Amino acid sequence: MIVNHLVLRDFARNLVAAGGSAKAEIDIVADHLIEANLRGHDSHGIGMLVAYVKDFEAGTLRPNQAPEIISDSGTISVWDARAGYGQVVARQAVEWAIGAARTHGVAVNGLRNAHHIGRVGTYGEIAARAGMVSLHFVNVASGPPPVAPYRGKEGRFLTNPVCIAIPGTNLNEPILLDFATSRVAMGKVRVAHNAGKPMLDGALLDHDGNPSTDPGVMYGDQRGVVLPFGEHKGSGLALICEILAGAIVGSPTVQSMTPPERGIINGMLSIVIDPQRLNNRDSMMAEIDAMIAWVKSAAPSDPDMPVLVAGDPERATRAARMANGIEVDATTWGQLAAIAERYQIAVPT
Repeated sequence: MIVNHLVLRDFARNLVAAGGSAKAEIDIVADHLIEANLRGHDSHGIGMLVAYVKDFEAGTLRPNQAPEIISDSGTISVWDARAGYGQVVARQAVEWAIGAARTHGVAVNGLRNAHHIGRVGTYGEIAARAGMVSLHFVNVASGPPPVAPYRGKEGRFLTNPVCIAIPGTNLNEPILLDFATSRVAMGKVRVAHNAGKPMLDGALLDHDGNPSTDPGVMYGDQRGVVLPFGEHKGSGLALICEILAGAIVGSPTVQSMTPPERGIINGMLSIVIDPQRLNNRDSMMAEIDAMIAWVKSAAPSDPDMPVLVAGDPERATRAARMANGIEVDATTWGQLAAIAERYQIAVPT
């Protein structure tokens, strides 16, 4: 299916509404999911609603939750999301940190027990639009871990993303570095599996530890593993995310063997910095522009593929999908249509 983004957003809103969410929550969650599709991250787009519906039906995703404020010193706070929609509570947490950073120059928020917070780049974008630098470390506690550590063939991590955002200038859009510490996000494996497409080389091992491009190795009785990116580098960052967003924040870590029936639980440590406390704004922006121009001045290895900086691919994909629609594979569409039928929701044609 190729679906107009507005049509897909309305469909997502109706599916979220089936769980009993209030209108503001419906809008935030649906907008977040479709924005992920528009940015090219289908792993975190409307297909996630299959898992969300399963979780709210099981009671492990709790709509309309207000966070419990565990502590707040003015510059450091800890929130418990109480298994509420992560897209809502994580946004509120980052907005708190932006306000605190305006007052104090820097702010830190620890978010515990959030249901899936979605595409972490969203929170970097919010901070960058406010003129802030932000860093986000996320862990995932959701049943058996699918990501192997360096030199391993058994899972010990989930995809544990990192996001770093730098505000834009008059000449350049914000720099948004947002990536899983695994070679690929598990959602991308799901998308490939549903679409019947192979994975890229070097991303998966089968149960016996052999390299594989078949996403099905992650869905059998004897499951394979996803590899970390950059060998020891991604594995090291995955461990850091687990400790920062789990142990230090007080959210569950993957080694606690969180049962699958708990649903998708994220912890997040967010650090927001007002960069004007560090340097004169005009000087800073001029140097950012000069640095981006210097990077992009490098001769491309392929003349048809220009040099990019973090955030460029997502902006190009968004423009194309706004104009041409969003592709949803047949398996995912069938899963969403089955949920819609169960809740008597009209399916776009």
